[in-house]
Amino acid sequence: AGPAAAAVAGEAVKETPAVPPEVPAAAASAPAPAPLRSPPAGPAVPAAAAGAAGLAVRVSAVNLNRVMDLAGDVVVRTRWFGPHAGRLLTLRQRVSGLADALAALQRAGGEPAAGQLAALQAVADQCRCDLAVCQEDTDSFGTQYTELAERLYREAVGSRMRPFRDGAGGFPRMIRDLARDLGKKVKFDIRGLDTPVDREILEKLEAPITHLLRNAMDHGLEQPAARQTAGKSEEAGLTLEVVHRSGRLVVVVADDGRGIDGEQLRHRVVVRGFATPEVASRLTVAELYEFLFLPGFSTAAQVTEISGRGVGLDVVRSLAHELGGSVQVESRLGLGTRFTLQLPITLSMLRVLLFQVAEHLYALPLSRVRHLLIPGADDLRLAEGRRYVESGGRPVGLVAARVLLELGAAPAAGTPLPVVVLGDGDSSFGLEVDRLVGESRVVVRPLDPRLGKLRDVAATALLEDGRPLVILDPDDLARSIETLLAGGGLRESVTATAAPTAARKRVLVVDDSFTVREVERGLLAARGYQVEVAVDGMDGWNCLRSGRFDLLVSDVDMPRMNGLELVRRVKADPRLHGLPVMMVSYKDREEDRRLGQEAGADLYLPKSDFRNDGFLRAVAGLLGEEAPA
Repeated sequence: AGPAAAAVAGEAVKETPAVPPEVPAAAASAPAPAPLRSPPAGPAVPAAAAGAAGLAVRVSAVNLNRVMDLAGDVVVRTRWFGPHAGRLLTLRQRVSGLADALAALQRAGGEPAAGQLAALQAVADQCRCDLAVCQEDTDSFGTQYTELAERLYREAVGSRMRPFRDGAGGFPRMIRDLARDLGKKVKFDIRGLDTPVDREILEKLEAPITHLLRNAMDHGLEQPAARQTAGKSEEAGLTLEVVHRSGRLVVVVADDGRGIDGEQLRHRVVVRGFATPEVASRLTVAELYEFLFLPGFSTAAQVTEISGRGVGLDVVRSLAHELGGSVQVESRLGLGTRFTLQLPITLSMLRVLLFQVAEHLYALPLSRVRHLLIPGADDLRLAEGRRYVESGGRPVGLVAARVLLELGAAPAAGTPLPVVVLGDGDSSFGLEVDRLVGESRVVVRPLDPRLGKLRDVAATALLEDGRPLVILDPDDLARSIETLLAGGGLRESVTATAAPTAARKRVLVVDDSFTVREVERGLLAARGYQVEVAVDGMDGWNCLRSGRFDLLVSDVDMPRMNGLELVRRVKADPRLHGLPVMMVSYKDREEDRRLGQEAGADLYLPKSDFRNDGFLRAVAGLLGEEAPA
């Protein structure tokens, strides 16, 4: 009853055919479970913190009754095992008796009597019939129990869902108040109020949706007079739509305002120093829109209290990445702008791509996989000691998963392997794996908080046969690749004669915002520093205790351990108290600066005033180096 047992556990759903078609199906002998690589554990976390003990949630009576009915069915169905086990025991005794009789005949020698053979044949026939009945009953029970388990799981997931209206109650009033304050006429329409949303996702959606709506009201929609001049109605249109589409939760914020001026955005990119005029002139519209998600970046002439208060769209992208989703921007000058968030419907079930590295099985969220490649030997290219392939007219750098996950040496040059392409645009990369296994839906099991943040690991799951599965974090993989690139690790894995890299200053960047980490990491790496990143204060503390760094750059507001607590621990540690510390935060009040200084920070830099040269000059000053020209 293997399928039935897997269904009872509710740990996985049937695996779909392998992707792509030419990839062989999973071998009967499955790979061993992948090891977890963990930094040294931080301070002990109480066991209660690992779960949601004491957390009260609202569940509708209808949902609860359905779950109770299905749970009752499960209890009734399990009673089938008693009689079934009895039939199997009887069958086992008959087979044992048959074997004993055959052994006795063999010992006696000579020709067995016809009566003896007939008796043995009758027992064998009875065993065959009993076995057929047991097999039929087991198959039928397995099918019924799998269907029952899936229904129970669907109802359990349904109990986690709340209608979107539960989290959208304050939006209409906010829009009315903003319209009055700004002197604008706005027709606000919310669609999909009854769309079910995972309660955990619903709680996290309020902040990014609020930011997008305020941004649209302040920057996107014109004054009534300006709309009339442009041939539009005085009343502007603003829409918030939530819908399930193609197995995803889609959130759309759209307006019919002025749209995004590409040339103004291009000019702003140059003024802020993010690109030279020559580079900016060659950027496509999609590439320009990427700058909107940088921390503190805005096309507005001045920061207001209405749209952002110095906080950019990076908070929206950070949330999308945190939930395993994405955000896209579409805009037409003079016609309006549309922001689309694509998120998983529930955080408890995940569609993943399974692949093998060495003897271990890993998974990646399917929503983060751009496409798969199976290159030939002639498709592999080499540039500056690094391998790449052409995909869609763009070069995609190849990274051996064995090297990234520390499971062995890279494949020999010219050896083609299946490639999983991750990332977006110029930041995409190809992960070389030993074998693609296929696609599956798994039940996600979060890591115990006491483990801290494991490098490159997002969560775990169980397969149908009960084996554990490690789900990798695409964002962490991208950061690990950047670290390898900065240290020459990927070059060395391809060319054994690579020159050793000179000793460089090591900087640890700690920030829970993916975008902020990548901006700071890119600036520091371009300056020649060796950069490592941590996703929150606890992760940063583990990194500091396990390595040597010359500078700490930390955010203030972070989960698990905030920046102030991290700095206090650093200054209280005899080995780390002399480490220079820079705090970078959206908060720029005098009391915020004072709190940072009291914690022990050597410098406090607000993100709203973030400038490339200012940041690098501050870093050079703390490291005792000459400031960049």
